[in-house]
Amino acid sequence: MSDAIKHECGIALVRLRKPLEYYTEKYSTPMYGVQKMYLLMEKQHNRGQDGAGFASIKINTNPGTEYISRYRSVKTKAIDAIFGKMSMKYGKLKRKYPEESKNLEWLRQNLPFLGDVYLGHLRYGTHGLNSVDNCHPMVRENNWRNRSLAVAGNFNMTNVDELFHVLTDLGQHPRQKIDTVTVLEKIGHFLDEENQRLFDYFKPDHNNEEITALIEEHLDLQRVLRRACKDFDGGYAMAGLTGYGAAFVVRDPSGIRPAYYYMDDEVVVIASEKPAIKTAFGIDYSQIKEVTPGHALIIQKNGEAAEKEVLAGLEKKSCSFERIYFSRGNDPEIYQERKMLGKLLCPQVLKSIDYDLENTVFSYIPNTAESSFMGMMEGMEDYLRSYRRKAILEADGDEAKLDNLLSFRPRVEKLVIKDAKLRTFITDDNSRDDLVAHVYDTTYEVVKKGVDTVVVIDDSIVRGTTLEKSIIKMLDRLGPKKIIIVSCAPQIRYPDCYGIDMSKMKEFVAFRAMMGLLKDQQKEGLAQEVYQKCQEALTSGAAKEKNFVQELYDQFTPEEISGKVAQIVKASNIQAEVQVIFQTVDALHQACPNHLGDWYFTGNYPTPGGMRVVNRAFVNFMENKAGRAY
Repeated sequence: MSDAIKHECGIALVRLRKPLEYYTEKYSTPMYGVQKMYLLMEKQHNRGQDGAGFASIKINTNPGTEYISRYRSVKTKAIDAIFGKMSMKYGKLKRKYPEESKNLEWLRQNLPFLGDVYLGHLRYGTHGLNSVDNCHPMVRENNWRNRSLAVAGNFNMTNVDELFHVLTDLGQHPRQKIDTVTVLEKIGHFLDEENQRLFDYFKPDHNNEEITALIEEHLDLQRVLRRACKDFDGGYAMAGLTGYGAAFVVRDPSGIRPAYYYMDDEVVVIASEKPAIKTAFGIDYSQIKEVTPGHALIIQKNGEAAEKEVLAGLEKKSCSFERIYFSRGNDPEIYQERKMLGKLLCPQVLKSIDYDLENTVFSYIPNTAESSFMGMMEGMEDYLRSYRRKAILEADGDEAKLDNLLSFRPRVEKLVIKDAKLRTFITDDNSRDDLVAHVYDTTYEVVKKGVDTVVVIDDSIVRGTTLEKSIIKMLDRLGPKKIIIVSCAPQIRYPDCYGIDMSKMKEFVAFRAMMGLLKDQQKEGLAQEVYQKCQEALTSGAAKEKNFVQELYDQFTPEEISGKVAQIVKASNIQAEVQVIFQTVDALHQACPNHLGDWYFTGNYPTPGGMRVVNRAFVNFMENKAGRAY
């Protein structure tokens, strides 16, 4: 991907369903659960490189001993730092107490992180400060363990202000006005209420110690989550551990953020991506299930697990960007979808090169566009088969023509090579731009100067900065007649508010193109009209009902906007003709039929908060405010 964008986080959870002795005997280590957590987190490393966190719960510990352990790190190799610390503690304990450490119960009581339930988190800090305090899991501790809670999630709420006021109306004093804290406290509040409800119910017939055990047996996490989540507006996949050993993962009713699980008689496993589960446990993809939108997978203290409805499901709008870019491409479904995205671009590409494959060189921007590139080349081969069939019939036995027809292949070259990261330590703008231009390198003397067209595919085009400052300049040095940049994703027109780092309209090259067209056609007054509508709607509370910015895009065809994008990313010194081709929304839905979340392309947000955010974002743009809209 040429324009790097961040998205929020990955989660991993493992619940051991057997005693520690079972895993030690079968797998020759008491660290089985920890090792599986390491694999789950490492195999989702793509989802978070700003920090990581790990928490464990010991079930049925004696009073006076720790039952919650948590390690977090924002080091460059945060996963290694966390698990290295655990490994060091384990090794130190074995050296200091060689005989005692052979006793599993002693080890369980004395090794802090060796538990029954594990929760891990990988953090991409899209907006928050990159400090260890911002790393999940977030913990809400209490002297009553059935009131203690650890939460980690891949989520973003659009209505943080509203949630914050709900808490203050209850008389609480949240430490920070951020969604992480409000979510933790919201769930924690209803966990407290459920505890109190059960305490009052059992109080007449039992003493306090008996009541604690009864609460752990009867606590209704479905009820807790139903009450806590009813006010949430956003995309979320949140996992949590209670102090007494029950656990859960809950998913938003539109299925915006992903969550998958696997269970057998040994473990219950939850992760943000299927390949991590498959690799860590050596199972088939068919054994991995998706958490149903609006449901929670609830794991009881005794290890029983089942999906329970928390919120009524809405139309499923799973994030299509997960399929285009974020998730690992070795998921079989995602691999095929990305190939299809490339294949479906072939008609537009063939038309733009006037079907002249002989004088066209194809390449891709590493690394996430590689699968789509393969699909595009399969599409070109399909076209060639059809062309050959017709041409062979017309060749009338001419052997030279037949040889040429049968031997011809599309020209594929590695034209874009990403160098090791160059650090932009120069503060002067012109010098910095020159350095950015060398982030990518190319292969020379494979393009016929002044004759060839170069077609380069990328998974998406967000800001267009790297295209303008680096890639197009680099390709132009090869001397092609024309450069065509192809995006597997449609035009990114609107901000995301559900966990992707795309919140400011002015950064989107498609938005800048649309505003440029308004100026070119002397329609800037329309922007003022939409600005007024957004302001009025935000004041009246109607902003969550309609996306007024769509009215501006409706003035132009997608092709007009693509043409303007090409003008923006073509610097004045570029000699080649430049064209930019975007995927159509219809083709995106054809390639990814089960993941129809497309609000960043269409402006059709799945929640009311999304509508409010896009209108606020446009007001911020018009008022030249730098902050995000939620």
